[in-house]
Amino acid sequence: MMEDPSSCASSLAELPCASFLQRTMEQLCSTQCLKTSPQAAAAAPVAVIALQRYLCEQTEGQQLDSYSYDVTVTDGVWRVKCVVHPSLNHLVHTNRLRTGSEIGITQCSFVYSERRLGHGYICIENLRCGARRSALLSRVKDVALLPMLVKRGMERSAVLQSDVPLQVSRRHYLSLWNNEDPEGDGWTSGSAPSDTVLDVSKITLLCSLESCFKKTWNPLPLLVKIIQKSRLRYYGKFGLKIDYPYLAYFEVADQSGTMSLVLWNELCLEFYQRLTVGTVLYIQNYSLKQSYTKRSHPQMDHHRMKTFDSVEICLNPHNPTSVITVVSPKSVLPQWALPEVSYQFMTRSELENMPSNSACDVIGLVTFVGRVERVKSKGTKGPEKYWTYRWIHAVDGSSDRPFILEVFSSSQPEVFSRICPMTYLVCTQMRVCQVEGSSPYLTSSCETETFITGYHKGQPYVGDPRVKSFIQWTKTLKDSVVLQKTAVGGHYCYPRPPQKFTQSVAEASSQPPLVAAADLKKELESLQYREHKTVAIQGQITAVRYMKGLQVTESGGTEEKEAEDVSTKVCERVPVPDAHSHPSTAEQTLAASQTSDSAEKISISERKRRIPTRKATRSTLNRVRVLGKRRHTEERQEQEEEEEEEESASGSEETQDVECRQQLQNPNPGMTWESSGWPERRLEVSEHLVGGGLYRDSVSRRFAFDEKDVLLQQSNLQATRWTAMRDAEVVAPAVHPGYYRVTILGINQQIAVDAAFLPVGSSDEPRAVGLPQHPHGNTMLSCLSSGFFCPLDDTASSSESTLPEPEEVLATAAELEDAHVVCVLDLCHLGGDEVEVVINKLYQVAEVSLN
Repeated sequence: MMEDPSSCASSLAELPCASFLQRTMEQLCSTQCLKTSPQAAAAAPVAVIALQRYLCEQTEGQQLDSYSYDVTVTDGVWRVKCVVHPSLNHLVHTNRLRTGSEIGITQCSFVYSERRLGHGYICIENLRCGARRSALLSRVKDVALLPMLVKRGMERSAVLQSDVPLQVSRRHYLSLWNNEDPEGDGWTSGSAPSDTVLDVSKITLLCSLESCFKKTWNPLPLLVKIIQKSRLRYYGKFGLKIDYPYLAYFEVADQSGTMSLVLWNELCLEFYQRLTVGTVLYIQNYSLKQSYTKRSHPQMDHHRMKTFDSVEICLNPHNPTSVITVVSPKSVLPQWALPEVSYQFMTRSELENMPSNSACDVIGLVTFVGRVERVKSKGTKGPEKYWTYRWIHAVDGSSDRPFILEVFSSSQPEVFSRICPMTYLVCTQMRVCQVEGSSPYLTSSCETETFITGYHKGQPYVGDPRVKSFIQWTKTLKDSVVLQKTAVGGHYCYPRPPQKFTQSVAEASSQPPLVAAADLKKELESLQYREHKTVAIQGQITAVRYMKGLQVTESGGTEEKEAEDVSTKVCERVPVPDAHSHPSTAEQTLAASQTSDSAEKISISERKRRIPTRKATRSTLNRVRVLGKRRHTEERQEQEEEEEEEESASGSEETQDVECRQQLQNPNPGMTWESSGWPERRLEVSEHLVGGGLYRDSVSRRFAFDEKDVLLQQSNLQATRWTAMRDAEVVAPAVHPGYYRVTILGINQQIAVDAAFLPVGSSDEPRAVGLPQHPHGNTMLSCLSSGFFCPLDDTASSSESTLPEPEEVLATAAELEDAHVVCVLDLCHLGGDEVEVVINKLYQVAEVSLN
């Protein structure tokens, strides 16, 4: 049942009962229905060690998702790669099914390939998500050394043993969270360039290719240098019969000028990672086609060379089969007259005067790295796509302000995932974004490349005068001083919304969309892991509570403690019937007690993730209060013979509910404000979307070298493959003084939502950079409108903090009474049940206009 039948037989003989996966495979092999549901007592947990994604096949009927997933699990004895049933894809979308976690397989089947002999696989049809950290993996030294479990008779199946999808219609995996990063063992990198003697006596120049287009000709070889490189582009879609639908653009140059070159399909796997800026190519058997006019182009005016943009060079794996020779740098001769690669580095002090959309290159010392987030690509007609990006601050010594960089993944996952404070960062072909009322920032283009410490050697920019000047400046810095100004992760959104909210009839408006309260619920339910959205909602502020700090839970999440007030937990504990109820996290985790097959099955309604809601009416509240008293009386009678201290220590949940309700009616006036009509309107609200909490990933923390790998893991997306390293969840959470939980009642008073408000309180915070700091009076309304306390405290100085106390801020909240406002909300799914809802800005009616 593995690659080597003889070793397989001995392993099975030695461990006949020790492996859950082995027993499951034997059951699947011995039954005619090819399906099994392990009993709860025998369903030992297994650990997820790999989770891989690929474009699914288009089938008749309902299409649950655009992508399929293979999961590799281990029980500590064997490994087995399985297909995840499409009905379970939502567990991947919300990062409940994740590498390193523990799951229980409650139903699976064996599927034979009908198009290939000797091939089949296990399909996991139902599972329970368990601990986020599998204890089993801590006992396995190297999961790669565990034997792969394969059905007897299928040991020679190349698909089962290789890094390709189990469903044989696909030939490669995609990156788990985007489509641009190369993923898998098939991508070639690091191959040595050729030392072959080249015949350059018969070559053609780029300037002559435009005249050859659409003519019958025998193309002579090209000798060119790469001066720009774009990210990978995946163009796979349903029904496309191409095994590797990739392309990549390069700008190449010779002594006559520059032209675009396109690398197609399988050639991307072989050459994309080998071809870098500055690489010299000798190209044979290429073709020409008319340039694609809708693609983006790098800005190369600084090269001062003629650009030939009517045609582009195509390198194909077939018809014709292109021949690409990567020339060794030591073999490049001066008489070839190939141009030097040129850059246009800009300092931070020059940024203010740069026009929008102009291109530049930057180098800086990283001081802040935000968490990696995703945003859905707009306007794609094919399978759903996400872009991955992160916000970065970097300083270069020319200004007291840092560069604010919005860096998208550039098909360099090894660099993108390792960006951290105290590293030298180079970003090429960035675009300038001038923002009214805020500091300008730079965003990636399709041609942006990023390099960090450890990747600079050999790059053409190392000799640039501005790069050398920057390196000299960094030698004057002390690490201990710079470290005090570093930060990693946390909620971050830039730029801040403008001073006036304008709802435009144009579809391409830069303002966040104004959504109905019911649509907000749909937006929250549809969010996928680390997906970020910004929306606006009309309504009234009906309650504000000050919440203290964060507390890490055993599951790795966080919970907050309310200052002198536990009223936020009350409604969540009311056992009110809910037509939209869904399995809680605890119900999905592995349980010691047996669970019936019917309870284990995931119905269609349960597959749709629901946002926690609170529903209550006056009658239900009264009924709950009466039931609580009745149950409390019965329990006291049953416990009369027990010791008094045990009785008081254990308490009943119903008694706690009653106590919580009493505190809800009489909250601490210093830490809570409610509008006069909210107690009554609360009873009429049909749904209350419970959110507004702060999680570990919501708060940035100081960077430390000894915690570098852990902090990188924490701020990056969940990995495709599990690696044995220190667990990020053992790191203490960031210290946070507190925040405000704000209740927003929709304009039609049917739906309410809780949102967190984190006013910026120090100029050292990453969110303070570029923030418009107009003075205000630190009222609740002015803080919600501006996003910061005035003036911002400089924690680096010796001055005492001037931040207002929460009681002082909440004492001014009465001006929110019955005020019609527009709230801009940042939404981000942090994984599992953690959905971050943060108030970005509040607008009064006077600050809203139609355009």
